[in-house]
Order: sequence, then C-alpha cells, then structure tokens
Amino acid sequence: MPSRKFADGEVVRGRWPGSSLYYEVEILSHDSNSQLYNVKYKDGTELELKESDIKPLTSFRQRKSGSTSSSPSRRRGSRSRSRSRSPGRLPKGSRRSASASYQADLKEARKEAKKDMLEVKLTPLVLKPFGNSINRYNGEPELIERNDIPHKNTQEKFHLSQESSYIPTQYSLRARREEIKLKEVDLKEETVVTKRPALLRTSEVTATQSKDLEFGGVPGAFLIMLGLPAFLFLLLLMCKQKEPSLLNFPPPLPALGDLWETRVFGVYLLWFLLQALFHLLPIGKVVEGTPLTNGRRLKYRLNGFYAFILTSALVGACFFWNVELYYVYHHFLQFALAAVVFAMGLSVYLYARALKAPQDELSPASSGNAIYDFFIGRELNPRIGTFDLKYFCELRPGLIGWVVINLVMLLAEMKEQNRAAPSLAMILVNSFQLLYVVDALWNEEALLTTMDIIHDGFGFMLAFGDLVWVPFIYSFQAFYLVSHPNELSWPMASLIIALKLCGFVIFRCANSQKNAFRKNPTDPRLAHLKTIHTSTGKNLLVSGWWGFVRHPNYLGDLIMALAWSLPCGFNHILPYFYVIYFTILLVHREARDEHHCRKKYGLAWEKYCQRVPYRIFPYIY
Repeated sequence: MPSRKFADGEVVRGRWPGSSLYYEVEILSHDSNSQLYNVKYKDGTELELKESDIKPLTSFRQRKSGSTSSSPSRRRGSRSRSRSRSPGRLPKGSRRSASASYQADLKEARKEAKKDMLEVKLTPLVLKPFGNSINRYNGEPELIERNDIPHKNTQEKFHLSQESSYIPTQYSLRARREEIKLKEVDLKEETVVTKRPALLRTSEVTATQSKDLEFGGVPGAFLIMLGLPAFLFLLLLMCKQKEPSLLNFPPPLPALGDLWETRVFGVYLLWFLLQALFHLLPIGKVVEGTPLTNGRRLKYRLNGFYAFILTSALVGACFFWNVELYYVYHHFLQFALAAVVFAMGLSVYLYARALKAPQDELSPASSGNAIYDFFIGRELNPRIGTFDLKYFCELRPGLIGWVVINLVMLLAEMKEQNRAAPSLAMILVNSFQLLYVVDALWNEEALLTTMDIIHDGFGFMLAFGDLVWVPFIYSFQAFYLVSHPNELSWPMASLIIALKLCGFVIFRCANSQKNAFRKNPTDPRLAHLKTIHTSTGKNLLVSGWWGFVRHPNYLGDLIMALAWSLPCGFNHILPYFYVIYFTILLVHREARDEHHCRKKYGLAWEKYCQRVPYRIFPYIY
C-alpha cells in the first residue's frame, strides 16, 4: 500500500472539485483504504480529496516568483521585450506616443483579471450545515456541543490575498474580443464551482441512504413491526398469571373478539384528542427548534407541564364524580390493542402524507425503501398547520397516560387485595415514576435536541413506542404488583430510595449541564469546564459530568430503572424486564451516537474518546 505524502495538520493547496482553482487547506486525516485526504478549507468546508489534487505551498510560490514565462505580465521588470511575443504591440511610428497608455492598460487589465479569479463564490451551507442544523449525522441526542448561529446568506464570497493565491491562468494584454471570451469562460467556471456542492450533497445523501440502514435494515425493521405487538401481549398475559413461569409458556391466549371493544377504542381516541386539545391551548412559552437543512427553525409551544396539571385536575374530578377508573385495569388488554391499532393507523397516514413531502423535509434516516421508511419514518417533522404530530406524541398521550395507568394500578391493587391503603412497594413505584414524568415535562425544551426530534422521522417506530410501548410497558412494575404483592421493609425501602435519588441526581445534573452549555457556552458558571474544539465550529465537553463517562445521563437513567424494579422483589424476572430492555435500548442508542459522531467530527471525536474512554458504565463499558 503506497505511503501518504502529506501529514495531518500540514497546510497545503487543495483543488476545489469541478474546477482548476487551488486554495489553502489543512490536512485533517487520511484514509489508508481509499487513499483520500480529509481537508478543511479556510471557510470551514471539509472535503475528501485525492493526493493528485493536493500540492505543497512551495510549488505555487516557485511558480509565481521564478517562472520563465514570456508573458508580458510576468516580465514587468525586463528591460527588453521580444516584438514577436507582445500580442498588443503597436506600430513602430506610434509606439512611443502610446507607451504611457499601454502600460496603464496593461496594469488595469491584470488587476481586473486577478480580481475575477480571486473572488470565487462558495456555498458552505450546502456542504456543511452550521450549528445544530440537521444533516445525515447530527442525530446525537446527548452530544455536548455549542450551538453556533447559522449563516443567513446562502452564498459567501471567499477572498484570497494576492500574496498567497495561486492563479492558474496568467493574463496578458489581449484584443477586446479575446477578453470577452475569457470573461465568459470565467463565468462558466464560477457556475461550476457554485453548483458542484449541491451535486456532492445529493450523491452523499444517496450513498448514505443506501448503506446506513439501522435495526438490521429492511428485514430487521419488518420483523420488529411484526414481533413487538405480539411480544407486548405475551408479557401482559404472563403478568396476569398467578404463577408466571416458563413451564406455563405460552400463557392462555384470549379470543381476538374478546380483545377488541369499540367502546374501549372510543375511550382511547377521546384521551388522545383531549391531550391534543391541551396541547393547542395558548399557554406556555414558544421556542424555536434546531435549524433545518433549509435554514428554517420550527416553533414549538412548551405547555406539557400545564397539560399534566389539567389532566390531574380532570382525574380528580373523576374521583369526585365517582367515575370507575378500575375499568381501565379490567380492560387493560383491550386498551393495549386499541393503542396498537391507533398507532398502526397513524403510521399509515404518516407514510402516505410523506410521499408528497418536499425533499428538504425528509428525515436524514429515511432510505427510499418503503418498508424501512414506514418503520423509521420518512418525514422529519410532519405537521398539520402548526400542530407538530411527532413532538406532541413524544410527551403527551403516552407519557402522561403512563402516570394515569400507574394510578389505576394502585387503585386496582387496593381492590384486588382488599387493602385499605396501597402497599409500600406500589407507593414507591408510583412516586419514582411520577417524579420521572414530571421532570421530563418540566424540562420539555430539552426534547428538541434529542435524536428522536432532529434525526429520526415519524413512523411506526416512534408512533408505536410513544403511544403503546411507553404507557403499557413502562407501567409494567405497577401492573405486576396488582397480582403479585410484595411486602417491603422500611430498611430495604430506604436503600431503594437512596438508589433512586442517586440515579436521579446523575441524570438531572448531567442533562442540566449539557443544556446550559448548549444555550450559553460563555456562561461564567461553566468556565471551569474543559472542551475540545471541532472542525464544525462546535465544542465537545470533556470535563464535569461529561468527563466521567460519555453518557452520564444514560447511567442515571439505568440506575433509576433498577430502582423502579426492586420494590417488586425477586420472585420473578418479569418486573426486571424493563431494566433488561432499557439497557439494550441505551447501549444500541449509544452505538448509533458513536457512529454518527465519529463520521461528523473525525479527529476531534477520536481525541474525545481518548479523553473520555468509558461510554456508559465507568471502568466497565
């Protein structure tokens, strides 16, 4: 394999794709397999160039100062000139009288020619989006980086100084007709330079979409869509058994007619519309999301906490009017099926409308394959007017519904076990998960920088996860305790509470530090934090909570998940399914983050990984 010619960090000249223009660039890295150099131009644009398109600085300096060209513009200091080589030479009789005007015209022509060549329009916004604008790789939900203000102009003029610029064509005094032809050639070359990045972007996106399919690609997405609903019902049926075990697997399956009730589906639909109504209320502040590929910022109204308060008041009114909330527990499987049917119908609608969506509104994760796009989501931000469907479903129907289901399970435990008060285990599970939901709604703005919002489209994956998986699986511990009571001692409860608080402190402090740094990296309270600068203009935190492990919030999340399961005791593994599932989920998500960030930040990410070697678990992983 041939050795590389240029070293990392070396400043050289790189040819701009599609033209003969060379600009000063810095070598960032070298791919030994493709033999391509990753270089960075002065305007921040990063490209991959062949070695033949890169030349050392010395070669251009020698050409400018030591050339033996016979062009008049290069022999200005020569005392004698060859008559045969002066294209603008005048007749002998009028040579002396026109010498002054000749020199003036020569000087002006050279100045204009160099000016035309030195002002080259670049489009960095097409090749390298600024700030948190959405491209193929900025799916990192917990990435610690500063938000730079995106450029407002779609084009910028990149001026090179005459001392350091290379002029590929040396100009001499030509006839007027030749000067006009030269300007036409320059205009065509400039058009190539300005349009080439758009072609590069299209080819890059196409290549990425064809090779970067996640979740096992098309077969994996298809199997997940078939398997998740069936697995959900198996878990719920096993949980209702008095003695769940592998010997009793599979559990008795009810008839499909017993699982479907139109009345239950109507109640679920009413719940969804009620939360949508709360979301549309003109209360709460309006903020802007991260910049899109076209430079726009969508607006979001933050009123999730107010929706939770209104929902709590409505539940209190149900108690006052003696509404039987136990109905939800008694028809729990029917509600789960109603949620599955609704999520599937919503997914079909989302895919159908995404077929007409403009190219710049599609998700970076979409592939062009119908099955995969139906699963991952084709459109990034599907909206009906100003109503953002994905943003609404992320926190409202499922997350608030999770709390309501937990409360229903608490009431069902008292009724099923003839208790005057709920058990300590049930109180801990309800309290722990209530704190988690309230914290998420109070810090609703943090959702706008997560992978779900800025990278993944809205399809079956998020629709099923938000509307089905969250309310019916995250409430699994409370559902388990209704049929499998566990008497918890106060010393054991104290240890579990301490574990929960430890996880919550790590989770909340890490997220707060991340969000504060994103909002204002120059905040004096963050001056003690160390960072690594990246070629995109953003900084990566390598100290504080984010110098401990790369994802301290994941670590806190997993500690809290364990604390939710411990009140259920150790008689069965079922209540610990959530911990097992959540560990797999976060490890997989961390791998996605790692893949995206390594491609986006290059050498800076390598340095970051060296400074922070552990991903989630210190000294383990």
